[in-house]
Amino acid sequence: MAHQAHSYHMVDPSPWPILGATAALLTTSGLTMWFHNNSHQLLNLGLLLMSLIMLQWWRDIVRESTFQGHHTPMVQKSLRYGMILFITSEAFFFLGFFWAFFHSSLAPTPELGGQWPPTGINPLSPMEVPLLNTAILLASGVTVTWAHHSITENKRNQATHALTLTILLGFYFTGLQTTEYYETSFSIADGAYGSTFFVATGFHGLHVIIGSSFLLVCLMRLIKFHFTPSHHFGFEAAAWYWHFVDIIWLFLYMSIYWWGS
Repeated sequence: MAHQAHSYHMVDPSPWPILGATAALLTTSGLTMWFHNNSHQLLNLGLLLMSLIMLQWWRDIVRESTFQGHHTPMVQKSLRYGMILFITSEAFFFLGFFWAFFHSSLAPTPELGGQWPPTGINPLSPMEVPLLNTAILLASGVTVTWAHHSITENKRNQATHALTLTILLGFYFTGLQTTEYYETSFSIADGAYGSTFFVATGFHGLHVIIGSSFLLVCLMRLIKFHFTPSHHFGFEAAAWYWHFVDIIWLFLYMSIYWWGS
């Protein structure tokens, strides 16, 4: 890298991709073991390895971008394209869940009682916790935008406060969704309604947790003076991801909670 004649970053050999894939395999296998045999050991091992690999992989990327200067404007441009493609793939990921929901709800089969929600299902009221969660995520979209503008204007204190608020709102959303799951009168095993409801909202909840962890890392980097008004793509990518999570929730709320009830 010291003698390169181009502005691209040739990444050094890293053990984290293969180890991360192994941890993901252990985690998904552990989920299967938990669902079928009520055994948590493999899941806990997968989650522990995943957390350790995330910390070390992110450490390497922070070192490359902040201290070694490898994230040149050309590299940042390619990272932006990569993040856009990643978010696009996530949108199509959720498209499958919406497709399953509308396929079942627009033409309910006799097995569902010929109606939607199916016979025997008592759906959640869209005007209670789901509406509060909508307000929370919309507010978090405002605070993360406030943090972004504060970073570009070199107002570190404002950016720190706004980012802290965003993370707290994200954790608040996760807590409310957890209590909502405990209070539902149906489960993931209750036919097409239960499976589409819990898979769609559950994966969104997982994305909120992932986005909150992204923003938490960005907060620690902000406190350590890693971001400048012209060099802060790590935060920018996390903010894009958070806005994507907000938009997906609006579609979930309007379709599954409000129209589907």
